[in-house]
Amino acid sequence: MSDVAAVKELVKKYKDLKQEIAKIIVGQDEVINQILISIFSGGHTLLVGVPGLAKTLMVNTIAQTLGLDFKRIQFTPDLMPSDILGSEILDEDRRFKFIKGPIFANIILADEINRTPPKTQAALLEAMQERSVTVAGHHYKLDLPYFVLATQNPIEQEGTYPLPEAQLDRFMFAVNLDYPSFKEEVDVVKATTSDKNIKVNALFSAKEIIKFQQLIRRIPVADNVIEYAVSIVGKTRPNSDAATDLIKNYIDWGAGPRASQNLILAAKTHAAINGKFSPDIENVQAVATSILRHRIIKNYKAEAEGISEEQIIQSLF
Repeated sequence: MSDVAAVKELVKKYKDLKQEIAKIIVGQDEVINQILISIFSGGHTLLVGVPGLAKTLMVNTIAQTLGLDFKRIQFTPDLMPSDILGSEILDEDRRFKFIKGPIFANIILADEINRTPPKTQAALLEAMQERSVTVAGHHYKLDLPYFVLATQNPIEQEGTYPLPEAQLDRFMFAVNLDYPSFKEEVDVVKATTSDKNIKVNALFSAKEIIKFQQLIRRIPVADNVIEYAVSIVGKTRPNSDAATDLIKNYIDWGAGPRASQNLILAAKTHAAINGKFSPDIENVQAVATSILRHRIIKNYKAEAEGISEEQIIQSLF
């Protein structure tokens, strides 16, 4: 199959996928788009929102429709790294045997990831970056495709630990979930308080997802689009010549090179699912907010004056 035909097939299957997910998830269209873009780009997503906005249900539904093996890890203050990675035990022959932890699946839902101390959060770092795990000196490859979809409660809530910057940078997208509209909430209540039992079908296989990820990688990008993405990321760094006054006044740290890579990958996927064969500046702008939001660190002045990350990112365009 040619790449042009493959892009057309992706557009069709993507529409079917959205319809299947909509059987269970009401609204949240933009959030679902961004999770799926990150999956087809091979990235990870952090979902930020108060409890009760169906973050866990959303991830579970997406895993089912993609036909992938799914595991959920509930992060708590007493969770240990071995609870995630697995551990070695002595078997009846007095030999050490490795029992795999829940990290060995295609989609990992790291639920309330910021309720556990940094030592345990760090257990995910190697898996997210290298798609492998090292336990007791042994190296284990994880099955592909591999995604971590993490949910995080707002930092202001009780009993949360801020995620380290190195961990945040591993997430392609940070997506904010808002409360549903009045109509959406009415639909949610109707659907969840009746005896209907809705099932979703698996529309993809692991092999197909890998095929589409490889297709995304092959999509060509014009030099001016790459330069635009790199220049936007460069502008977020307060000590660079390109930084605007807004950045110099309100930002402590800007985004690193991983942001530029993610901008181009996500722009390629955004273009492909909309039937385009190469991304343009519009596609870069469409994905920039969620890619940069968690990579720029505001100073106290920005907090005091109520300047949001979104306002700062919009000013870069």
